[in-house]
Amino acid sequence: MAAWGIGLTMETGESPGARRQSPLLLLSFRHRDELAASAEAAGWRTIAARRAEGIERRFLASGAAVAVVDARGALEEGLAAARLLCDTVETNAAALLVLLSRNDVVALDDVFAAGATHYLASPFGDAEFTQALRFAERHAERLTGGTGGALDRARAAVSEMLGWHYARETGLRIGAPLSELLGLDTNKPSRPASLYRLLSLEGREAARGAMLRIKAGARATAFAHDMPGPGGERVAHHLRIDPADGAILGSIETLDTLGDDDMLAERGRRDALTGLRDGIATRRWIEVQVEAQRPLSLMLLSINRFEMINAAFGRDTGDAILRSVARRIERLATAAAGRKALVARIAGAEFAVGLDANVASENVRILAHELSHSLARPFVSGEHVVPLACRIGLAESAGGTEDATGLLRRASAALAEAKASDGNPIRIMTDAEAGVVERDNRLEIDLRRALDQDEIEIVFQPQVSVSSGKIVGVEALARWRHPELGELGAATLFAAAERSTYLVQLSDHVQKRAITQAAAWRPALSGLRLSVNVTAADIAVPGFAERFITLVDESGFARNRLTVEITESGLIEDLGAAASLLAALRQAGFRVAIDDFGTGYSSLAYLKALPLDYLKIDKKLAEDIEGSSRDRVVVRGVIEMAKSLGLSVVAEGVETEMQLTLLAREGCNYYQGFLCSEPVDAAVLEVLLAQGTV
Repeated sequence: MAAWGIGLTMETGESPGARRQSPLLLLSFRHRDELAASAEAAGWRTIAARRAEGIERRFLASGAAVAVVDARGALEEGLAAARLLCDTVETNAAALLVLLSRNDVVALDDVFAAGATHYLASPFGDAEFTQALRFAERHAERLTGGTGGALDRARAAVSEMLGWHYARETGLRIGAPLSELLGLDTNKPSRPASLYRLLSLEGREAARGAMLRIKAGARATAFAHDMPGPGGERVAHHLRIDPADGAILGSIETLDTLGDDDMLAERGRRDALTGLRDGIATRRWIEVQVEAQRPLSLMLLSINRFEMINAAFGRDTGDAILRSVARRIERLATAAAGRKALVARIAGAEFAVGLDANVASENVRILAHELSHSLARPFVSGEHVVPLACRIGLAESAGGTEDATGLLRRASAALAEAKASDGNPIRIMTDAEAGVVERDNRLEIDLRRALDQDEIEIVFQPQVSVSSGKIVGVEALARWRHPELGELGAATLFAAAERSTYLVQLSDHVQKRAITQAAAWRPALSGLRLSVNVTAADIAVPGFAERFITLVDESGFARNRLTVEITESGLIEDLGAAASLLAALRQAGFRVAIDDFGTGYSSLAYLKALPLDYLKIDKKLAEDIEGSSRDRVVVRGVIEMAKSLGLSVVAEGVETEMQLTLLAREGCNYYQGFLCSEPVDAAVLEVLLAQGTV
């Protein structure tokens, strides 16, 4: 029974009693790093933020079951952030912990109204904070029938229900009810093969898929099959990893005893206001579809700015409108999919529509547009005529590839994207996009560790004189050799830093490493200029120029060999302050370049306002010069404009001889790109320099 054994003989890698590394979203306006360090020391993987912008999407991307909003010293900002998070937290059966200053305890009614499930007031230490997180995590687990409760039920299933337990040390133990049903002798040692052989070919294939998911890292999964024997009923076979000892727990749930989906809906929980199913019944409906490996589509709908309706017309009118919204959604969903459609109110002014495989993907999208148009028609309540609008997030599952939590988070992420968009009110989140979100979230988490452990490396890309062909300088670039994702370049690295609000820390780290390494170069490289990048966020930090000058002087690197490159695509909000700072750097002996010129809308404003020495043409413009005559006219215009301002021109991303020839013809002074060399370390740089003309 090798196929079944693939999963049953694997090790989980967790030591008995080890705490699993659960993700935790933390928003703190003033104490982010201290709280993040405390949570990580207690075993959480922390995604930490200082700003509330995009916090819904960050929560969804994090996969966290607990969100923390630190409102100490920032009560109004904390309450606003909690309100942003509350619907998403409720939809995804999570917990919301708000931290308060002692004097703000009087505002607990407001904290509760904002959607918090837990609070903790200062003064408190690491131990109290850790315990508060544990209480919040337990709350979230109970909402989902979580890890602990599910494992307890699975363990009980071995002896009391249709269940089994497998560990490498003790072998397969089958509960008495299941042994009796299958006609197995409980007095004889059992092997996994004894169960696998009883399955049909279809059941064996489903079992292999489930075990491969466990082997790939899933903590719980399920597959559907018919029970052995004539007329065998349809069952859902649940598999879970016990973190205490790495054993696999199996339990069998008879689907026929649940009745059809409509019966399940009637037995599910109902929302008191609208009569629709509630969030718990929604999750259970999704779980039944997933366990049966049925394809399904899930839509989440949110009424725009509904809190303004309550404020303007009163809660009674708001409640009446929500009931009318529920009826419109119900009519359209039932018309599209019959009574098997899931229609639920899951949080505030947020609704869910679930559709099974009987509704084609094209028709799901048509329904989404019909819902959007229908909810945009005015609602009448008494003497009030109220116009509404909604946003819709849609996620589709092929069946058996994603659990209820994953599908809900993907639909929630799509809804968050739709809310953030000024255009289409409907957003579809595909599996591939969800993978990108997961990867980005992983980078945010790992970046903080990489900075703490000094894992970010510096490489240097040569800058070459067009007229002489000699290397005259280098640009310092960041590289991160991620242990699982491989080598990541500066663009990916800085994008992750900006999402995680660690942009200034990363930029400071790269500047220090680059300047320190260049100061230690061997004599062969002593004639080269060094360019380091400075972001708009850097120059907005008070005292940046003074600290930067001190850094260079303490390293021993000559000021007159250093160029500061300002990235043009990073918006500088105060051009006057930026101009003063850059003027101070030039007066101190540095040169200043504007990087990535041509990629942003503010290029001309920057050229007029900032004191510059170099203009660096963006890679896209360098590529375009091989295009049409109109493309060459644009590049020629940029170079001529730079020359008229007394600026030297550096072209980035030059990869072909033709590009270089055309750039030289237009008067470009320097270039960098793969035509000369990829970014390299100091040792390779010495070899390139020794070779002379490129």
